[in-house]
Amino acid sequence: MADEYRIMCRVVDMRGGKQCEAGHFLDEEFEFKARGTDMCVWALNAVFPMYSVLKFGGSFPWESDPDVAHAACPDADNLVVFELRREKA
Repeated sequence: MADEYRIMCRVVDMRGGKQCEAGHFLDEEFEFKARGTDMCVWALNAVFPMYSVLKFGGSFPWESDPDVAHAACPDADNLVVFELRREKA
């Protein structure tokens, strides 16, 4: 089942007015992979649980689209919000 889906990640919001310390930028998009995703460890830690649920067919009741999840890095002064979207591989 895991090979049936790929998870795309996009930066959808940046709050705080500063550049992301890890170099992420608004509208950046990349495929999120369990290995080899170039993301700071703090954001990775916040996003990975959402990735796991979407990758294995789950969804979140608070999201209006079952193929989407949102997560944010923990930097409260310069918040980066990521949108994960499940797509057929």
